[in-house]
Amino acid sequence: MPMPHQPGSASQPMPGMDHQQMGQMPGMQMGQMGHEMSMKAALGPYPEQRESSGTAWEPDASSPMGGPMTMSGDWMLMAHGTVNLVYDHQSGPRGDNKAFVSGMLMGMAQHPLGNGKLQLRAMLSPDPLMGPRGYPLLLATGETANGRTPLIDRQHPHDLFMELSASVSQDLGAKDSVFVYGGLPGEPAFGPPAFMHRESIMDSPEAPITHHWLDSTHISFGVVTAGIVFDRVKLEVSRFNGREPDQHRWNIETGPLDSTSVRLSWNPVRNLALQGSWGHFTDPEQLEPGVDQKRLSASVLWADDVAPGWHAAATLAWGRKTAEHHSDDGYAAEGSVTHAGWTVFGRGEMVQNRELLGLQEHGPAFRVGKVSLGAVRDFPIAKHLSIGAGGLLAVNFVPAALAPLYGSRNPIGTMGFMRLKLH
Repeated sequence: MPMPHQPGSASQPMPGMDHQQMGQMPGMQMGQMGHEMSMKAALGPYPEQRESSGTAWEPDASSPMGGPMTMSGDWMLMAHGTVNLVYDHQSGPRGDNKAFVSGMLMGMAQHPLGNGKLQLRAMLSPDPLMGPRGYPLLLATGETANGRTPLIDRQHPHDLFMELSASVSQDLGAKDSVFVYGGLPGEPAFGPPAFMHRESIMDSPEAPITHHWLDSTHISFGVVTAGIVFDRVKLEVSRFNGREPDQHRWNIETGPLDSTSVRLSWNPVRNLALQGSWGHFTDPEQLEPGVDQKRLSASVLWADDVAPGWHAAATLAWGRKTAEHHSDDGYAAEGSVTHAGWTVFGRGEMVQNRELLGLQEHGPAFRVGKVSLGAVRDFPIAKHLSIGAGGLLAVNFVPAALAPLYGSRNPIGTMGFMRLKLH
């Protein structure tokens, strides 16, 4: 997962030393050598900035992963995370107010294995503390708080265990590799990186309304992925438990690996990451038993240093859900610019949503949209630790048929937040 850009940081070993030699230096910590030690890419011989959530790719020009890092024997250990304290106001009859805590904490360990790597990763979230109904978010749908009724105009909390995974890779040459990834939970090979890991929008505390079109599989309770990398191209196949997590957010669930996805990724130049993916999801919705889905996704991610001290990232993504005899599309455009402790971020979305009347996939498809814009300012308070304050404004767009339910064709959402970031 990339972290906000830090001008002047480096990802190269010391002159005359490769990464394996550096790993043999006991007790060496990030910062002792001017940030010259970095995590190795886990799945192949390419820049570590390319790797994001699960096995997804971002551009090679993405900001390097940051966090306290140290060596313990041959193990390279690293941690990072963000905790947000958010006050949320959503306007109109379907709106609500709520203060809540969200975020994630991740720990990672890597060890040389043959001519490849073993990586272990654990990611935890405080989201269950907000309660099973999550937080108010106009036009958001998906999952359930009680196992009986769907959440509408609310974003569900993520599970305590967002990822518990292991991967093994072996290099086939200077630019090629094969790998196997497994998680309980983990993220199958479908869609772009999960929204809280996309550099273009990771600073926003607000979940996208396209979540269940693009990346709701980022917590799947049972995943096995095999892939092969040819330089800048990656082909991978996953078998996974297609059922979305239930309303019990503190536990680890199990189920058959009954669903399949295939993803082709291509980073043609260092600034771009492209992917196209297909998935067959067996019985994904708890409230729609026996209804399978097919999904398609395509995305383009871009990142670059646009001026000295300025870093920018952007995403264009499309997803399609097909269930029974209808298909519905979702689109998202995201962007962020970071400079001198400030990050400005924005997102525009449009979806065809059948769940806004509580009829699950059997309701009429309403074309709805949203535009949000926000900013956050971070202040360092200790080595690897900063505190930030920010806010966002969102304008929603609903058709005339839904306006009486929302009190307006353009209901408003706002969020103010503070965050503590380990980086």
